[in-house]
Amino acid sequence: MIRFGTGGWRAIIGDEFTRANVRLLAQGLADRMHDEGVAERGIVISYDRRFLSDVAAWWAIEVLAGNGIPVRVITRPVPTPMCMWTVKQQEAPYGLAVTASHNPALYNGIKLFTAGGRDATLEVTDELGERIAPLTEADVKALAPHEARSSELVTEQSSINWYLDAIMEQLDLETIRHAHLHVVLDPMFGVAQTSMQTILISARCQVDVINARHDPLFGGRMPSPAEGSLAPLRQAVLEQGADLGIATDGDADRLGIIDDTGEYLSPNQVLVLLYEYLLSTKGWSGPVVRNMSTTHLLDRVAAAHGQECHEVPVGFKWISAKMAETGAIIGGESSGGLTVAGHIPGKDGIQAGSLLVEMVAASGKKLSQIYQDIVDRYGRLEMVEAAYAYTPARREELQQRIFVEHELPSFDRDIARISWEDGAKVYFADDSWLTIRFSGTEPVIRVFAEAPTLEEAQQLASAVADRFDLGES
Repeated sequence: MIRFGTGGWRAIIGDEFTRANVRLLAQGLADRMHDEGVAERGIVISYDRRFLSDVAAWWAIEVLAGNGIPVRVITRPVPTPMCMWTVKQQEAPYGLAVTASHNPALYNGIKLFTAGGRDATLEVTDELGERIAPLTEADVKALAPHEARSSELVTEQSSINWYLDAIMEQLDLETIRHAHLHVVLDPMFGVAQTSMQTILISARCQVDVINARHDPLFGGRMPSPAEGSLAPLRQAVLEQGADLGIATDGDADRLGIIDDTGEYLSPNQVLVLLYEYLLSTKGWSGPVVRNMSTTHLLDRVAAAHGQECHEVPVGFKWISAKMAETGAIIGGESSGGLTVAGHIPGKDGIQAGSLLVEMVAASGKKLSQIYQDIVDRYGRLEMVEAAYAYTPARREELQQRIFVEHELPSFDRDIARISWEDGAKVYFADDSWLTIRFSGTEPVIRVFAEAPTLEEAQQLASAVADRFDLGES
């Protein structure tokens, strides 16, 4: 079965991520492109460093070219945002990246993009899933591997310069050059090294890199730049006296930050820092978009500048759509993805990390002090996140109790309102909040809670775990 979630299709290699399923997906997409009358405009394909990513890309190419569709394939592991940028730059109707992003090494998958470099909407992936469901191997039209490699329909692209130039054109490189910053980069065995290192060295930063070799097992860890995975980066920043450390996930669309004191800056904090920087220092004006599980500190920053913060469901496609609708200048999510207006309508860890370096350079301060200034002005909100695995029977029970019967724990504070639009979100009268929802990319139920103190946020999350006997996260 091929099921699309909030981040595309992801499955365990050899279980559901197989040659047969990749070919079926490509055939379904080819049929859709022909029915829409856009087949002749072609498609962009990229891949990351995961096991089978490069091979799977060619499995898809063989089918798409076999259906008469021109394919531009980026023939080296690159950041997923580069695929999105190329779809936009080439004015292609579709693009796909072979990646499972920050999932464990056992997984691989495919992210689908539509015109303009946008994440495919739920309507597109639902319809594509319906197309694929009845297909069999007999329905697949494909070239032989050697035919695909020599086909006039297939254009191979090895250069990443256009994408890097597009990011550098948006940066104040002169300011960064004169700041003489020292940055440690942790690509987490993924695809960020060449892109991020090229940009930072062009801006005369001193750059040291860790975890750069090609390792499809990602060093035995999830390639996710969460706090628990960044101990090596923290150690490197402190040992080398660097100004900051930047980590990106497996396909480089998300990032995590270590400041000059070795403290982890969450994606929530990075979003707040960059939004404040765009408004106060760069002189931009406009709202911000966040998903339902992202910090409400963004609301405070927006209000202080006479702007609005828009909330959307989880899934970056919703952020991109709302930014286009409202003219927002930045949008992001607590899982590490963000985008800034004028680039691509999707998350890009390379661009975000580069902009953060510009912010530090322009401020003349240490990153730790810049965030302390934010706290002094807007106060502090603390967030906790927990994820609980479940059996199929357990999922059915939780679905019924929480999302059908609307059962919730008893809380120690007044509830302002409850939203059931995307899972459950409880808004408390004191500006605290709590969300409960099934993950769209992994078999877990996620609980987020934000409150003025870490202890209060933990108490809110624990109330959910206790009520539904969720066990250890």
